[in-house]
Amino acid sequence: MYINMKQSKLSFIAILLVLMQLVACGNKQNAFDATGNFEADEVIVSAQQNGQLLSFNVKEGDTLRAGAIVGQQDVVNIALQKERTQASIAALQQKLTDPRPQLELTKKQLAVQQSQLEQQLRERQRTENLVKADAAPRKQLDDINALIDQLQKQVNATKQQIVVQETNIATQNRSIMSEKAPLEKSVAQYADQVQKGAVINPVTGTVLVRYALQGELATVGKPLYKIANMDTLQLKAYITGNQLPTVKLGQQVQVRIDDGKGGFKTYTGTITWISDKSEFTPKTIQTKDERANLVYAMKVSVKNDGYLKIGMYAEVKL
Repeated sequence: MYINMKQSKLSFIAILLVLMQLVACGNKQNAFDATGNFEADEVIVSAQQNGQLLSFNVKEGDTLRAGAIVGQQDVVNIALQKERTQASIAALQQKLTDPRPQLELTKKQLAVQQSQLEQQLRERQRTENLVKADAAPRKQLDDINALIDQLQKQVNATKQQIVVQETNIATQNRSIMSEKAPLEKSVAQYADQVQKGAVINPVTGTVLVRYALQGELATVGKPLYKIANMDTLQLKAYITGNQLPTVKLGQQVQVRIDDGKGGFKTYTGTITWISDKSEFTPKTIQTKDERANLVYAMKVSVKNDGYLKIGMYAEVKL
């Protein structure tokens, strides 16, 4: 009788343990509403210029700030082309014609001609009085009038000459200086190419992969390294259509990962994006309703304490 009771007690304990395991398994299966993997906006930084990497201070795992200069390519040839173009611009000034000396000479000639004309006008007045008094012949007055007419034509021609000189010199100078704008554009282009020789980190983040080494020849578009902001990661998870009415943008949810000790490490996350289109359930994703064929993707922003990694699996509790 004693043996039977002992056996019955052992059987009861065994059954109880099995039931507890089943309940635990059931609770574990229903402990999450969605699962997914962490991801981040990864930026591949590429060379923007052709040239040897004279310096490249990037290591995998480094934390770089946005705007930091992390490398320099050889752009000496481009810098020399820039200086040559600048010298060509400076040389244009030496090709310009200074109109002042020539104009000053012509204006002096004009002044002489005007002085002669004024003198002949006075002489004509005096001769007209003499002719009226029969003290001078008429021919003398006619000669003076002919000379005045000639001087007036010379004055008008000289004035026109001054205008022509000014116009011609201005046109010539404009033609020379018309070369300046294209040269200035070339200087700006070379300056931009020189600037692009510096490898500037675009975003604050952690270097994930380095593709190049100092001393290598980098060409335009060649990847140099990959960087991502690891301070906040995005958990891309999937929910079913039945769960869709229970979520909204800005909603806080619980996110947990394995702690490596058989338990979980929990974080607070915020829903930042919900897809407006359904898609077939990815094979690697579990949902609360395993029978669901169509699911909706969502992203949960989670502050990283250093333990979260890109591609890490996590569970979401709404």
